[in-house]
Amino acid sequence: MRSEPSVPFELQEPPVAIGADISVRSFEAIRKELERKHPAIAKFSADEQAVIERLIHTTSCFEAVLENIHFTPDAVGRIRGLLQKGARIILDVNMIRVGLSSFYLETYGNEAVCYVNEPFAFESAKEHGTTRSYAAVVEAIRHHRDEPMILACGNAPTFIYAAINTLLSEGVDLSKVALLLFPVGFVNVVESKAYGRKFAEAFDVPSIIMEGRFGGSPQVVATLHAIYKTIHDYDGETRYNGK
Repeated sequence: MRSEPSVPFELQEPPVAIGADISVRSFEAIRKELERKHPAIAKFSADEQAVIERLIHTTSCFEAVLENIHFTPDAVGRIRGLLQKGARIILDVNMIRVGLSSFYLETYGNEAVCYVNEPFAFESAKEHGTTRSYAAVVEAIRHHRDEPMILACGNAPTFIYAAINTLLSEGVDLSKVALLLFPVGFVNVVESKAYGRKFAEAFDVPSIIMEGRFGGSPQVVATLHAIYKTIHDYDGETRYNGK
């Protein structure tokens, strides 16, 4: 039996229905608001601005992104170079792999690697009293140690400790390594990002880090997609205040 509304109700359609139009208008709105209300955007390079815009598009959080995002020098350009060289993207959770564009991965030969659901990860985590993400990244680094790699974390901060410690203990060539550190939460999160930043600065490893408690796997996806897009769009110019 069909219910009748208790108050007047009319069916509606979305004001903007075409996907491409929605995307264009969204980024136009983001740029206008950044220009009008967030002058701090002008201190970032064109590459960094492209990532920031995509992160805001993903989260709608202007202040949280601008206040917490950290780029090592030329991080976007160096990560872009690794992607173009077919770098493996080693992940802490499969959620990131599901979100990544298959077009970009296939175009640049980037395999998204996540061993977190492999039986050995369960066994190792239980045996050593750690997380599956910790065990998974240790194995992934060992397996791909001679290839360019981007270590991307959106959820499990133990991944960061395992990644850094394994890179050093295995003697991996750090000139072929980059970090994307975006775990979110309340335990180990702030500390793990601080550890990642110290490592990046000590060994000149290109890194993008969302400091503090803010973060999440969708932000890793957004960052990678923004960097992929700069391969085609990069023009060396910033968008804001001509700086």
